[in-house]
Amino acid sequence: MREREVLLNPNKLVRYLKKPASEFTKHDIIQFIDENNIELLNFKYVGEDGKLKTLNFVITSKDYLDSILSTGERVDGSSLFSFIEAGRSDLYVIPRFKTAFVDPFAESPTLNILCSFYTAEGNPLESAPEYILKKAIIDFKKSTGYDFYAMGELEYYISGSKGSLYRSPDQKGYHTSSPFTNWEHLRIEAMQLIAQSGGKIKYGHSEVGNFSNETEEYEQHEIEFMPVKADDAVDQLVIAKWILRMLGKVHHVQISFAPKITVGKAGSGLHVHMMLVKNGENKMIENFQLSDVAKKMIAGLLNLARPLTAFGNTIPLSYLRLVPHQEAPTKICWGDTNRSVLVRVPLGWVAETSMIKDANPQEIGEIPYIPGKQTVEFRAPDGSADIYHLMAGLIVAAKNGILGKDSLKKAKELYVNVNIFADENKQILQKLGDLPQSCWESAESLNENRKYFEEANIFPKGSIDRIIKYLKAFDDKNLSEQLFGKKDKIKELVKQHINFS
Repeated sequence: MREREVLLNPNKLVRYLKKPASEFTKHDIIQFIDENNIELLNFKYVGEDGKLKTLNFVITSKDYLDSILSTGERVDGSSLFSFIEAGRSDLYVIPRFKTAFVDPFAESPTLNILCSFYTAEGNPLESAPEYILKKAIIDFKKSTGYDFYAMGELEYYISGSKGSLYRSPDQKGYHTSSPFTNWEHLRIEAMQLIAQSGGKIKYGHSEVGNFSNETEEYEQHEIEFMPVKADDAVDQLVIAKWILRMLGKVHHVQISFAPKITVGKAGSGLHVHMMLVKNGENKMIENFQLSDVAKKMIAGLLNLARPLTAFGNTIPLSYLRLVPHQEAPTKICWGDTNRSVLVRVPLGWVAETSMIKDANPQEIGEIPYIPGKQTVEFRAPDGSADIYHLMAGLIVAAKNGILGKDSLKKAKELYVNVNIFADENKQILQKLGDLPQSCWESAESLNENRKYFEEANIFPKGSIDRIIKYLKAFDDKNLSEQLFGKKDKIKELVKQHINFS
């Protein structure tokens, strides 16, 4: 397994050190810097606003480098977190060696490392997003016995000046090949750089959304990742968003993860796939069927679906995406390969056939069945998500489902295998709960269900209070009614939030 993690790995440190990133030590980092003429070191970390911050170091000696990597550095916490007062604001940022990667954009040879926050007493900062996630992961394993794996589907729009010789029909961009896509090359470049930075990518493709106006063309793309441990899944999404934005700067185009660019066109989601693992085995399938523990997990996600939007849908634009008939969920239910539901069970390679042998009859010998690909997909979140808080919230919800006494019953009641928006299924639709329709409503739901997230101090009380205050500050309680038919106001809202997420 260790050799497989190193073989063909595009991360330059993994290849040079001949070990997986999870095994990187301080000595390894110093060795790589010394032997590869690295001149600069960047500490990167996510503050309260969900954006990546940077602290630059010029490497002047081995002693100085050793000091930085041994003790981290001091930062002004009051400028990163609203709950920290200026009178006692100092925090430490401590590097996590497994996240090290060579900066693909720096003019001088540079190494980047993600960091965690620690207090003056040397303890993890309880309200730091990455520590909230860490607490959720530890509590989940202790409570259920399972490891929580996840991966994201990162959707985004690229927009730039018109000039394409070939164009796909409006809203028909799904899996389009060049020359009918303008920015496939940018997506491929992003995938290569993300992989070199430690991201485990499954694939990339153009998405449904494509349209143009008088001056610009808009094209939607998606990069989907492989299931990895939950903290690694979040780290790679944070780095991937940074890389895509940097490439937008390089290529003079705009990259936006906003949930909605314009009304009537496909929005961009951040679907999260989840998987339960025990002793290295995927436990989502049993006897070629979805396992009971997977169904319990789904019930937990549905039970806390409304408050989860407080972490995954954090700007008013989010609720212009969560509308019927746009392949975005509005009702709280689940189903198999059904894109109108909130939790989808995608195809998981569990058919008892050999498709490869059928497609390739010339193949000699048996093709082994490779189990362990089944996931469940939570389809509500979008690019505005506070990814660390979202993942922690999903883990909390999954735990409550697995441990809940009535979870299998609830899963059975909320299962649908039809298009819930078809006229003949109105009775089914009326029985299902709704997702929130505004940041205000989302905040109210979080407040009503805060006990689940505050249990075991995973989300400190102050963190929940801050999120509720932040969401209510948008004052968007009746936003849909206020914007109905008012295209200029919708454009202004999009302009306000297009690079917010």
